[in-house]
Amino acid sequence: MPRSLILEPTRELAAQVAESFEKYGKNCELSMALLIGGESFVDQERKLDRGVDVLIATPGRLIDLFERGKILMSDVKTLVIDEADRMLDMGFIPDVERIVSLLPKIRQTLFFSATMAPEVKRLADAFLMNPKEITVAPPATTATTVTQGLIVVDEMDKREALRRLIRREEVTNALIFCNRKKDVDILFRSLTKHGFDAVQLHGDMPQAKRTETLEKFKNNEARLMVCSDVAARGIDIKGLSHVFNFDTPFHAEDYVHRIGRTGRAGREGRAFTFAMPEDGKSVQAIEKLIGKPIPRIEIEGITTQELSDEPRRRGRGRGGKSADRGDRGGRRGRGNRRNGHDHTHDHGHVEAPAPLAKHRKEDLAAATALPEIAPQIVAEAPAQIEGIRPIRPVTPESGNRHQRRAQHHAETHRGSHHDDEAGIGSGPFGDHTPEFFARDQRRYAQSMK
Repeated sequence: MPRSLILEPTRELAAQVAESFEKYGKNCELSMALLIGGESFVDQERKLDRGVDVLIATPGRLIDLFERGKILMSDVKTLVIDEADRMLDMGFIPDVERIVSLLPKIRQTLFFSATMAPEVKRLADAFLMNPKEITVAPPATTATTVTQGLIVVDEMDKREALRRLIRREEVTNALIFCNRKKDVDILFRSLTKHGFDAVQLHGDMPQAKRTETLEKFKNNEARLMVCSDVAARGIDIKGLSHVFNFDTPFHAEDYVHRIGRTGRAGREGRAFTFAMPEDGKSVQAIEKLIGKPIPRIEIEGITTQELSDEPRRRGRGRGGKSADRGDRGGRRGRGNRRNGHDHTHDHGHVEAPAPLAKHRKEDLAAATALPEIAPQIVAEAPAQIEGIRPIRPVTPESGNRHQRRAQHHAETHRGSHHDDEAGIGSGPFGDHTPEFFARDQRRYAQSMK
C-alpha cells in the first residue's frame, strides 16, 4: 500500500514530477508508480501489484484504478496536492473530495501553488486541520527577470501582429498560449503555412502524441509550441526565451502561470500578451493581481486599438444584430430585388412594406381543395367583392409551381420596359435566378408568342 500520494492536474506535470523523483531519489530505496490517463492499464496494474511507496497520479486515473480494486489507500500518511488552485476549481473538486474521503483522517496534507485566490483558499481550509502557511514570495507576483508587454489590436490583425512580433524578437524557443483547443489548431496551421517551425499541444491529443510533441520541443527540434493551458502549469522547459499569450487569459491567475514558464532560474525572459479592445476588464484584473500595469507596445504596420470596458457584441444571437442591419442582416428583400434596385436607400428612408392581399374564404378553400372539385367551389361562391383579389385554384391544367410562378411573374410585368432577358433574370429569386427556374420562364415566354 502506498504511503505517499501526489496529485497533479495534468499528465505532463505528473510525468515531470515522476522524472524528478527518479533523478533525486535514485539513492533512496523508494518505489514509485506513475498513474496517468492515456497509458496502458496493464502496465500500471503490474507496478501496483509489486507494491509502491509513492503514487504520482492524476485524479481520473487514480479513481479508475481504485474502482477496479487495484489500490488501497488506507495507509497513506502524506497527501500532496500540486497546483492547488487548479485542483480545487470546479472541474476537479468532486474527484478531489472523493479521493480525500478514501484516505485516513490522520495524515499530513501539503498544498503547493504559485497563486491562491481567496475563495479557493477558503475551500482548501476544508481539507486541512490547523494549517500553517509558508510563503516564499508575495502571492501572484511575476518574476523580475521577465519583461512584459501588451499589444491591443483588432481580432483580424492578431495573427499578422504575432508573426511580425516573432520575426522582430530574437526568439530561441517560445510557448504560444490560446484559450481554446480549437484555436490552438487554427493558429498552428496558420504559423506552419507561413513557414514557422511549430508544433501544437492540447488536451484532445492522444497521450502518446502529447508526450512526443513535448519531448520534441524540449529537444529544440521545434522553435514554437502552440498550446492550451495544459502546458501552463509547472512545465519546466530549460532556456525558454519567450511566452506569447495569443489570447488574454480568462482568469488573471493563469497569466502568472503562463509567463512563469520563462525567466526561470535567474535567466532573462520576455512575455507578450495580445488583447482585443473588448478585453479591457480581463486586462484590468491581471494588472490588479500583479500590482502593476503592463507596458503597451506597438508593432510597425499594425493599427493599435484602445481597451474598452464594453463586452464584445456578437453579429448573431439574441440582441446581437448590428445597428446598420435590418431584420434579415441587411439583405435586400425579394420584392425590392425584382425591380432591379433596392428601395431602402433611394431617399434615405425605408420604404413601408405593401399591405398583405385579402382573399375570400371561398378562394382559399378552392386553392386548397382537390383539383376535381375546385372549379365547383368557385362557381358556387358569390360575386367577387371589390378590392379583394381572388386566388387561382389549383387545377391539372395549371402546370407545376415553377410554371405558375413564371406565369404570375409575366402577368405582373406585362407591358413593362424590361426585355425578355431582363424579366427572366429578375424573378422571385432576385439577381441569382436558378437555371431550372429560368428555363421554365423561357419556355413559357416562347409558348406565349
